[in-house]
Amino acid sequence: MLLAIQVFSFLMVAAGGTAVVFTRDPRRQTLVLSIYGLILTIFFLLLQAPDVALSELAVGSAALPLMILVALVKAEGYRRRQNS
Repeated sequence: MLLAIQVFSFLMVAAGGTAVVFTRDPRRQTLVLSIYGLILTIFFLLLQAPDVALSELAVGSAALPLMILVALVKAEGYRRRQNS
Protein backbone atom coordinates (compact mmCIF):
# COMPACT_ATOMS: atom_id res chain seq x y z
CA MET A 1 0.00 0.00 0.00
CA LEU A 2 2.81 2.40 0.90
CA LEU A 3 4.53 1.67 -2.40
CA ALA A 4 1.38 2.61 -4.31
CA ILE A 5 1.14 5.91 -2.41
CA GLN A 6 4.82 6.62 -3.13
CA VAL A 7 4.38 5.89 -6.83
CA PHE A 8 1.30 8.12 -6.94
CA SER A 9 3.17 10.94 -5.20
CA PHE A 10 6.09 10.54 -7.61
CA LEU A 11 3.67 10.89 -10.51
CA MET A 12 2.24 14.01 -8.87
CA VAL A 13 5.77 15.45 -8.57
CA ALA A 14 6.36 14.75 -12.26
CA ALA A 15 3.04 16.34 -13.24
CA GLY A 16 3.69 19.34 -10.99
CA GLY A 17 7.12 19.95 -12.50
CA THR A 18 5.63 19.76 -15.97
CA ALA A 19 2.90 22.21 -14.97
CA VAL A 20 5.50 24.69 -13.72
CA VAL A 21 7.44 24.47 -16.96
CA PHE A 22 4.43 24.92 -19.22
CA THR A 23 2.85 27.81 -17.31
CA ARG A 24 3.56 30.98 -19.31
CA ASP A 25 2.49 33.89 -17.10
CA PRO A 26 5.18 34.57 -14.45
CA ARG A 27 2.67 35.34 -11.68
CA ARG A 28 0.72 32.15 -12.32
CA GLN A 29 3.96 30.26 -12.60
CA THR A 30 4.89 31.49 -9.14
CA LEU A 31 1.61 30.14 -7.75
CA VAL A 32 2.13 26.80 -9.49
CA LEU A 33 5.69 26.71 -8.15
CA SER A 34 4.39 27.20 -4.62
CA ILE A 35 1.91 24.35 -5.05
CA TYR A 36 4.72 22.24 -6.49
CA GLY A 37 6.71 22.93 -3.32
CA LEU A 38 3.84 21.59 -1.25
CA ILE A 39 3.67 18.47 -3.41
CA LEU A 40 7.41 17.95 -2.94
CA THR A 41 7.00 18.41 0.81
CA ILE A 42 4.43 15.62 0.92
CA PHE A 43 6.65 13.46 -1.29
CA PHE A 44 9.62 13.89 1.05
CA LEU A 45 7.45 13.08 4.06
CA LEU A 46 6.34 9.85 2.38
CA LEU A 47 9.99 8.99 1.75
CA GLN A 48 10.59 9.48 5.50
CA ALA A 49 12.82 12.53 5.12
CA PRO A 50 11.23 15.05 7.49
CA ASP A 51 14.26 17.36 7.58
CA VAL A 52 14.24 17.71 3.80
CA ALA A 53 10.46 18.14 3.85
CA LEU A 54 10.71 20.96 6.37
CA SER A 55 13.37 22.70 4.30
CA GLU A 56 11.27 22.33 1.17
CA LEU A 57 8.24 23.70 2.97
CA ALA A 58 10.13 26.78 4.11
CA VAL A 59 12.09 27.48 0.94
CA GLY A 60 10.12 25.96 -1.92
CA SER A 61 6.61 26.82 -0.76
CA ALA A 62 7.14 30.16 0.96
CA ALA A 63 10.46 31.95 0.54
CA LEU A 64 11.21 31.38 -3.14
CA PRO A 65 7.72 32.25 -4.48
CA LEU A 66 7.69 35.35 -2.28
CA MET A 67 11.07 36.50 -3.62
CA ILE A 68 9.93 35.90 -7.19
CA LEU A 69 6.75 37.93 -6.65
CA VAL A 70 8.74 40.80 -5.13
CA ALA A 71 11.12 40.75 -8.09
CA LEU A 72 8.20 40.77 -10.55
CA VAL A 73 6.59 43.75 -8.81
CA LYS A 74 9.89 45.64 -8.76
CA ALA A 75 10.56 44.91 -12.43
CA GLU A 76 7.05 46.03 -13.37
CA GLY A 77 7.53 49.30 -11.48
CA TYR A 78 10.87 49.82 -13.18
CA ARG A 79 9.31 49.28 -16.62
CA ARG A 80 6.55 51.77 -15.83
CA ARG A 81 9.10 54.43 -14.85
CA GLN A 82 11.09 53.82 -18.02
CA ASN A 83 8.02 54.19 -20.26
CA SER A 84 6.76 57.42 -18.71
